[in-house]
Amino acid sequence: MAQQVERFPLFPLGLVLLPGEVVPLHIFEDRYKQMIGECLDEDREFGIVWLADDALKEIGCAARITRVLERFDDGRLNILVEGTTPFRMERRIGDMAYPAGDIELLDDEPGSDDAALERARTAYADLVEQVTDTRPEPESLAELGAYGMAATLEIASSAKQALLELRSEPARLEQLEALFAEALKRIRTATRVAEQASGNGHLRPGE
Repeated sequence: MAQQVERFPLFPLGLVLLPGEVVPLHIFEDRYKQMIGECLDEDREFGIVWLADDALKEIGCAARITRVLERFDDGRLNILVEGTTPFRMERRIGDMAYPAGDIELLDDEPGSDDAALERARTAYADLVEQVTDTRPEPESLAELGAYGMAATLEIASSAKQALLELRSEPARLEQLEALFAEALKRIRTATRVAEQASGNGHLRPGE
């Protein structure tokens, strides 16, 4: 049975957090200074939900505070948080000092696909090698699932949100494989065009 959490602190942000991903946050609004302070005092998690252009998304990711980087005299904080568990916001709560809601923590559907995992890891390694000239070590690749691969690359928030909303690891892997392959294609095309243009300042017809 899915776990329900009532009156869960929520932090709407212009970013998508994935399980296992670590991001820095600067806390400066009074309501969020209070929220983070309570989470620190109670060793409690809070939820990050993507505040997109169209609306606040229903699927978010719980986050735990892993480190307080800096405290300021006026109460502002710089912290590091790590994504833990996806959740669905069932109901928003409006009587607290900061945003909150009743949520349902989300589990993945059972099932795995070793072939999809291998294809996604290969596409990921190809992309990393193209960008950095260094291919990830097999030992490092072996530790990465879909969320782990996505968290190490600059991916559009819409694509990350789509991953977060999928409840199947094989489906996430297939989506990532296609995403990595398309990114690699664009990079190689841009590199080829730049190399051709640098020759004499012009591209030959048909290139």
